[in-house]
Amino acid sequence: MEAQMRRRELIALLGGAALIWPLGVRAQRAGRVFRIGYFYLGPPPPDPHEAPPWPTLRKLGYVEGTNLVVERRFAAGRRDMLATIASEFVASRPDVILAQGYQAAEAASKATHDIPIVVLGGGDPIGTGLVKSLARPGANITGVTEASTELSAKRLELLKEAIPAVSRVAVLWNAADRAMTLRFDEIEAAAKTLQVAIQPLGVREPEDFDDAFAAMRRDRPDAMFMITDALTNLNRKRIVEFAAEIRLPAVYEFREPVFDGGLMSYGPNMHDLQGRVAYYIDKILKGAKPGDLPMEQPTKFELVVNLKTAKALGLTIPPSILARADEVIE
Repeated sequence: MEAQMRRRELIALLGGAALIWPLGVRAQRAGRVFRIGYFYLGPPPPDPHEAPPWPTLRKLGYVEGTNLVVERRFAAGRRDMLATIASEFVASRPDVILAQGYQAAEAASKATHDIPIVVLGGGDPIGTGLVKSLARPGANITGVTEASTELSAKRLELLKEAIPAVSRVAVLWNAADRAMTLRFDEIEAAAKTLQVAIQPLGVREPEDFDDAFAAMRRDRPDAMFMITDALTNLNRKRIVEFAAEIRLPAVYEFREPVFDGGLMSYGPNMHDLQGRVAYYIDKILKGAKPGDLPMEQPTKFELVVNLKTAKALGLTIPPSILARADEVIE
């Protein structure tokens, strides 16, 4: 019984496989059946088949169970599992590996130099050494990046403009992720110009959030900045609820935490950006070399403000911020 429970827990942790290779082979119909191995450090979405980029791939003619087999693996925050997942994919020889987030992309790039890798949101791919350039990534890697390193200073500026009295900001980020640390470095540099002190709160494992929260209770900052990766996103509702509990205004990189009750966010619409990787997969399956496909960066950014949260915190958001907001939650 105990062995059965352990097996069930492992299957749940990995998120399972939508269709494993042998089933995919048996389900083949006439014509070529393509195979994709997709993995992510975070948890599975509510409906893994409907999350981007899979609906876009269907529009492009790739239908799971007909001409496409996808194996999905989710590490639920356990970064030690990524190398194993990447090695298993390489052994299965898929046509494309889709790696979401820098840590998954790094694991895939170490595991293979010939299977095409499409990256979904890899942070700063040049700064981390993942690719040589955005225009010509080289090797076997391409994809889309959310440009969050470059946006980090802007987010801090918007927070300061929204709440001019802010003089000390706690920054919560995954210190085990090189791409996230590059964002933290950018925030630190911007803070000097803005005359804002930074309270660094790096986390590495899910258990570290309690220590970060305790540090903010002991030494309360004026505001919080959450850098988003799989680990912090996995715990984002806890983070938003904690900020509300101690009445701490917070800025986020993407819109989702603001709809959970966070104060404000600035960044690309990740749902739209994630859908873009389908076009990279399509080109590669049609014969393009990933290293010849320029990595795509977002060109549109949205400012989202939650006035309900501002009211609960006793804050008045300046008209200059509200005039620029793409969406205001009232």
